[in-house]
Amino acid sequence: MLRVAVVGSGPSGVYTAQALLEQSRVPDVRVHVLDRLPTPYGLVRYGVAPDHEKIKSLQGSLRAVLEDDRITFVGHAGVGGEGGLSPARLKELYHAVVYCVGAAADRPLAVPGEGLPGSCSATEFVSWYSAHPDAGADGFALRARSAVVVGVGNVAVDVARILARGAAELRGTDVPRAALDALGASRVREIHIVGRRGPSQARFTTKELRELGALPGARIAVDGAELAMDPAYAAAAEGPGTALPAVVRRNLDVLRGWAADPPPAPSGRDRRIRLRFFLRPVELLERDGRVAGVRFARTAPDGAGGVRDTGVYEDVEAQLVLRAVGYRGTPLPGLPFDPVRGTVPHLAGRVVRDGVASPGEYVAGWIKRGPTGVIGSNRSCAKETVASLVEDAPLLLGREVSADPLGALRDQGLRPVEWDGWLSIERAESTLGRSLGRGPVKIPDWSGLLDAARDGSR
Repeated sequence: MLRVAVVGSGPSGVYTAQALLEQSRVPDVRVHVLDRLPTPYGLVRYGVAPDHEKIKSLQGSLRAVLEDDRITFVGHAGVGGEGGLSPARLKELYHAVVYCVGAAADRPLAVPGEGLPGSCSATEFVSWYSAHPDAGADGFALRARSAVVVGVGNVAVDVARILARGAAELRGTDVPRAALDALGASRVREIHIVGRRGPSQARFTTKELRELGALPGARIAVDGAELAMDPAYAAAAEGPGTALPAVVRRNLDVLRGWAADPPPAPSGRDRRIRLRFFLRPVELLERDGRVAGVRFARTAPDGAGGVRDTGVYEDVEAQLVLRAVGYRGTPLPGLPFDPVRGTVPHLAGRVVRDGVASPGEYVAGWIKRGPTGVIGSNRSCAKETVASLVEDAPLLLGREVSADPLGALRDQGLRPVEWDGWLSIERAESTLGRSLGRGPVKIPDWSGLLDAARDGSR
């Protein structure tokens, strides 16, 4: 029997487990899917916006994999760091270990004032409204009148959309009670989504973009002069014969329509969302010890696919600044790490130590290839890694490992949450939702999650 540990229960980890079961060269495989959290599904649970129910429904297919008898979910089992299992110990317990730990860190802006209160990463904001147990209890939306989101990818659009939604629209989602109350009391009326390059280089999808225009009570403003600075904008206006990616053409068409129909100033509880381009943040401005605005340098195309500063500056008022400029992998103690790429060095998924592939250690997902692609990209990534693992199986099976890895984990003082514990958390969240007159509502704290899990094991 080939015993494999998969570290991480998000899409890359579950797809890795699925690929291990679907391969035929090693017929007898048992997989333990380990996660630091007591809950499965990774970013599908804690990173997908609550109003994106179609994407969140992916949990159903991930669930079907984790319910296979050959797979055991092992939550509340951290790897690396203080109190966590070491990679060396995992190698003693399993024939192979596949690390699917994602890219948990966000990229900084690296500008003066970034550390001021009111400035934070979009990752923190998403964790807050997604009830991640590591998230703080900051009522982000309560103090701000104007918010700036730096970045023009789907995460930037997600956080802007959540800021612009009313509490009534989010009440039918699993947003935790404190976050729903805070968003309902929000004073934000102006939301700026700002990119340092042009609209043709933005990373949001057309679907995400159009959702902004469909928000009740939201008015979309786009500066036609900023669109016209983008060389691709004129090419798109010439018609479908010009060579532009389809998504770029669709995005530019949506933006052109908004620029041609400027909205009136917001009134009452209306919110205005302004999409800005060719502005690079150079400083966060301070007043009374908090963020009060962002100073941007006006950029322009440099003719080589990048941008250059023009020497012109613009200040935008903001009491809340969210940076959404990308994710980055973080080192896992005991594993090699490439600080430039933010990934674990590998050859076709095999972890490389000192220039040589390390038998029995593998990576998949963002920690393998960097934060690129969509959720579905993890399937092919996982299959490549599993192909390498299966090729190595004759060597790996020659090594003796623990016949009871879970028992060994408990002997080390770990109190893992298995599938029954997760099902108990689900029931507790449904009960919480019913008490609030809502559907299931996420439990947002460690103690609540672990108490609910243990209630199911008594």
